[in-house]
Parts: sequence; structure tokens; C-alpha cells
Amino acid sequence: MSIEEEFATIDALLASNAETRGVDAFALALLKAERQMWKLVTYLCSNLGRSAPTMWKPCNALAARRVYFRDFLSARDKLYRRPMRDLLGPDHDRLRAVLDETIEHRNKIFHWQLTTKHLSRDELIAYVAQIRCWCRALAASAQEEVGYDGFGRNSFRKSADAGLASRLLVAMTSVQDYERFLAEMERRPNRLKRMLAK
Repeated sequence: MSIEEEFATIDALLASNAETRGVDAFALALLKAERQMWKLVTYLCSNLGRSAPTMWKPCNALAARRVYFRDFLSARDKLYRRPMRDLLGPDHDRLRAVLDETIEHRNKIFHWQLTTKHLSRDELIAYVAQIRCWCRALAASAQEEVGYDGFGRNSFRKSADAGLASRLLVAMTSVQDYERFLAEMERRPNRLKRMLAK
């Protein structure tokens, strides 16, 4: 599946006359960006050990955790020697700031809270365009760098690039290794409260 196919539903929403097309497309676009990121991380994890895809039960291990977009961004940089900032180039900081902003807005919207910006439909649709820019840039750079764009159906698979494993920074050979890695990246819900209490 390509980025165009992934965003086809969003394009259909935007082309519709639905009253909620702005917020619906906004939420779905952010979901696509988050999904792309976790698929890239699971792809890299699948290439850490020779026998990893056959001996792991990675879907169950991932499903048992609370990990979020920012956790996957951090995990990806812990796994691969070239950081996201280098892969995405000069647009990284701007697009990352937009994604952080959209996540905050989405969290408010999903919890039936007002955003401080009182976003209009046009503003939500503008966010969709920026999220798509992030996804497109990440897909192109990841495809070139590791041979997978984050939109292909099966992210738990071996790369055709035999040299990929040598560019990875972590060693894993079992599901227990993977579970430990997930535990490190898992965001604890009360972490902010604990930090503020210190």
C-alpha cells in the first residue's frame, strides 16, 4: 500500500459535503501518521536478529503496552543510527512542531474539550495537508534508507537489504528483548505528575 492509497479515504472525506469533514479528516490523518511511525519501528525491530520474525510474538507484546507517537519517534532514533532529524532534513523541525500541535488538538477534541485556538474547518484541513507532508517526507526517506516506507501491509518482516542489521543500534534475539525495549519506551500515564511532585 502506498501513501496515496492510505490517504484515499481522507481525500474522499475532504471531497465530500459532510459537515464534519474537517475534523474527521484531521483525526484520520493523524492516525495515519501515528500508524506509519509504529510500523517503521516494528519493521526495524524485525530486522534486529536473524530469527526474530519467526520466534517473536511481536503483535501481542506491542498490544500489551501503552506506547504513543512520541514514544515511537524516540524508539526509532534509539534503533537506527541516522536520526529522524537527518532523514527529514530542513523541514523536520517545522513538521515535527506541527505534529506536536496536532496531537494536542486531537487529544482535546477526543475528550470533548475546546482547543484554545477554536479551530475552523479550514484550519483543520490545513493541518491535514501538513500531516500529509510529514508522512510523504518520512515515507520517501525511510524507503531510501531502510527499504520500507511505513505504509506497506506487513511491517514484521525481513529487509531485502542484508546490510540493514549492521546499521541498527540495538541487539534483540527474542520476544523478551522486544518486550524490554517496549517497556523502556512505554509512557507511564502519571510520569508528568511524578515529575511535577519532585
